[in-house]
Amino acid sequence: MTTGVRSMVGDMRRHRILIVTALVVVLGVVAVVVVKKSSTPATTTTTSTTIPIPIAPLSGMPNPGGAALTRPALTVKIENTPDARPLWGVNHADVVYEEIVNGGITRLAAIFNSVAPARVGPVRSVRPTDVGIVTPIGGIFAYSGGAQYAINAIKKAPVTLVDETIGGAGMFRDNTRVAPNNLYLIAPRIFQFHGTPVPPPPLFTYRSSTTTLSGPEVKQFTVHLPSIYPVTFAWNATTSSWDRSIFGAPDITGTGVRLSPQNVIVMWINYAGGVGTMSSVGQLVGSGKADVFQDGKEIVGTWSRSALNQPTVYKDLAGQVIPMTPGQTWVVLPSIGEAVTIAR
Repeated sequence: MTTGVRSMVGDMRRHRILIVTALVVVLGVVAVVVVKKSSTPATTTTTSTTIPIPIAPLSGMPNPGGAALTRPALTVKIENTPDARPLWGVNHADVVYEEIVNGGITRLAAIFNSVAPARVGPVRSVRPTDVGIVTPIGGIFAYSGGAQYAINAIKKAPVTLVDETIGGAGMFRDNTRVAPNNLYLIAPRIFQFHGTPVPPPPLFTYRSSTTTLSGPEVKQFTVHLPSIYPVTFAWNATTSSWDRSIFGAPDITGTGVRLSPQNVIVMWINYAGGVGTMSSVGQLVGSGKADVFQDGKEIVGTWSRSALNQPTVYKDLAGQVIPMTPGQTWVVLPSIGEAVTIAR
């Protein structure tokens, strides 16, 4: 019995040793695992994404919010006579064309995309030259009406036509002014008539802030349009733009803003049918002489356009495309042979 008991006790001791040894081994493994885990530091990866600011296609300017990419071009015919002043909203246009119409007066075709002013005008009638202006960009064409031959012409352009008869709440008459120079439009409402393409294609190439321009410096210049319509642009180094004057006075909008584009293009064209006649049409396809004024300088060059649906290309005398400064571009369309006087 004693021997059996001792044997049993011995067995029990051996089992205890085995169990303890097993626990030590297991704990050792666990300890090793824990040590490995705690010795490896946790790593975090941070990814930052910078969303680029959209660029308005018709001005080359940053367009926070990207509204310019969600709507078409809106071209508005605006009167340019002394009785029409002050003009409204023109300072917000991306591009402005100044054309000669019947009677030798001038009229504006102001193109809006990046900004939609609450008041634009006074809105006036269409002319056949407008077809060549709007065809490359399409969109919406807003006007007050016009002679049937001019309306027939603009109907051939790829634009949505909006005149006073269908403008509805998007147009209004200011009864404090005398007709016909009292019709205005509300751009956000006119944009609701839609139009294609969206967004419009660019009309120019634009230079970066590091691009330097070569050309003689200019203090001011005058484009000698017919009758009482010569227009002068003076370089403003503070705003880096060309302060506009007409009828011997600064051209100030209804909101008190001086019209002052970053670029002025003088583009000499032929007016088929004669300058200032009822049948006059500015020929915008072909080629000719051009002067580009930007950054206080004059760049003498040429313009060319291969087809009505293509934009005009402006090149310097070395044959290089002239990039515009981001901002508003004003295109003056004098008849071939009209003078430009420059003060340096």
